[in-house]
Amino acid sequence: MALIGLLMVLLSGLSVGLVNDGVSGLQKLPVSSFAFQSEVDKTSAFSRSVVDVDVAQEWADRDGVAEATPFGNTLVNTTTDDDVDIDLALFGVEPDSWLSPEATTGAALADPGEIVLAGTLQDEGVAVGDVVTVDQIGTELEVVGFLDGQHTYGHVDVGYVDLTTWQEVRAGVRPGEPVPDHVHDDATAVAVRFADGADVDLAAADAALRAVGASTRYLLRDSLTQSAVLLVGSTVVGVGAGLLLGAGISSSPMPFALEAAPVAAAAALLVVLGMIGAAIAVLRITRVDPLTALGGNR
Repeated sequence: MALIGLLMVLLSGLSVGLVNDGVSGLQKLPVSSFAFQSEVDKTSAFSRSVVDVDVAQEWADRDGVAEATPFGNTLVNTTTDDDVDIDLALFGVEPDSWLSPEATTGAALADPGEIVLAGTLQDEGVAVGDVVTVDQIGTELEVVGFLDGQHTYGHVDVGYVDLTTWQEVRAGVRPGEPVPDHVHDDATAVAVRFADGADVDLAAADAALRAVGASTRYLLRDSLTQSAVLLVGSTVVGVGAGLLLGAGISSSPMPFALEAAPVAAAAALLVVLGMIGAAIAVLRITRVDPLTALGGNR
């Protein structure tokens, strides 16, 4: 029982760590909901959705909405001028908007060609003044500041750039090349912040552009799936090691006997209790109302 308790604590910690590593960058965004492209697959909305930036103003005009602004997201590979390879979830925001983060080290995002990074990247030797270059296209981004602590999405660190830079990186525009007009028309989603105490009629807003919250059900399912893989894998390894050790003990004078039923019951109990612990770890996600925050029931 003591060993099971030990495993429960460790597995619970790993579960929380997996959740934070996957979505902490989204959890720290001051948004009430995201509006994605109509009919987009909710399991991959952050990578497939494309909306017109002008839609943000339509959302800002809705009753109960305090502010709305375009938001971009894409994954990129970069290299610093010190040859440190960094995978980034590039978040595109308007620098003067409420979605632009405050830097705890260095300066906030202000101009094109700048980037504000997750604070954890300082531990990898990245510093203010460094330049990160986006692989394949060669876009250079100067590090002007760092955020406080962990900001990750999809298990990679987050980097904030201005929306214009994000649009050009996403479109694969190389420095010095002409930029097609349509490039600056697109974003991944519209980030929406409700007024305090407001009851926003998302159904009515959906009629003008389908509103889908940050896909919490997908994130929850993803986290629990990872936890299940971790629990089952760890249990198989532990039980296998126990059976090997037990086989050796059984041949000794020590009173020891292995039976399939008790071992199977203990293994199943460990997995079940571990899943309960993992579910509790992401309880704050499950508490988000799918109707008002996700549009997940539509």
